[in-house]
Amino acid sequence: MAGGVARFWREIPQRYNIIGNKCGSCERVFFPPREACPHCRRKSLGKMEDIKLSGKGEIITYTIIHVGPEAFKEQVPYPVAIIKLEEGPQITAQIVDCNIDEVKIGMKVENTFRRIQEDGYTGAIYYGYKFKPVKE
Repeated sequence: MAGGVARFWREIPQRYNIIGNKCGSCERVFFPPREACPHCRRKSLGKMEDIKLSGKGEIITYTIIHVGPEAFKEQVPYPVAIIKLEEGPQITAQIVDCNIDEVKIGMKVENTFRRIQEDGYTGAIYYGYKFKPVKE
């Protein structure tokens, strides 16, 4: 049964992709997805289309976490940034695969899926998106 649960989890597209949506009226892009466009309101009902976002963007601001939540205490210090995606939405995520002193405003980054945490009771490993510098 455990293998079936793991397979089911992996087959959900949102687990390995950044899925947002786009308004059919004004074409604004949102992440996380919205039921209705906050700009068009009722005109957008039923016109929101799911789209896979590129996962590429730029750091617009960041901070270094020195005292993290219990589940992340082994990772401190670590950078967390607000990233403006190429399609427009902003997303908050941990920055990985670089030294803390290399993180800069304006840095080009791309998403990568990594282990977020492990449930000690069930042994389940949870994955999610983090961002890493784009190698130029």
